Amino acid sequence: MKRSLNMQDLVKDWMMDLVVYIEPDKTVLEALSIMRRRYLNSLIVNKSQDNPEYGIITSTDICDKIVAKEQNPAQTKVRDVMTSPLVTVNPEQTIYDCARTMSEHHIHHMPVMGENGQLVGMISATDFLVVAEALGHGFEDQKLR
Repeated sequence: MKRSLNMQDLVKDWMMDLVVYIEPDKTVLEALSIMRRRYLNSLIVNKSQDNPEYGIITSTDICDKIVAKEQNPAQTKVRDVMTSPLVTVNPEQTIYDCARTMSEHHIHHMPVMGENGQLVGMISATDFLVVAEALGHGFEDQKLR
């Protein structure tokens, strides 16, 4: 079923509300296992005493920092390849603002942070494929600003 889109739609209407966490002291191999089992391209790295802010590990991080550099994922900790601090979006922001922020920061996965500082979802470049398709079906009525 195709959904009509207004670029003023909110992130909360398009985000995935599943957030999967991993501890920073786990290995990249353990992260890969979770990502493959769950069909995910990113995991949120939990806060810890040594890691006071959330982080993120993505398939791009693994490609760039493990595969391309011939590192052993079984001997590399998640904290050594994660990105932190996070660039986040608010669930009440528009899809347009979210896409612009992702583009400006050159990121493909953006955690959605609720008012209470809790992560409530994720939105990714893959989600924007659906957004772009919806835009194309009603493009005559839509403007990107």
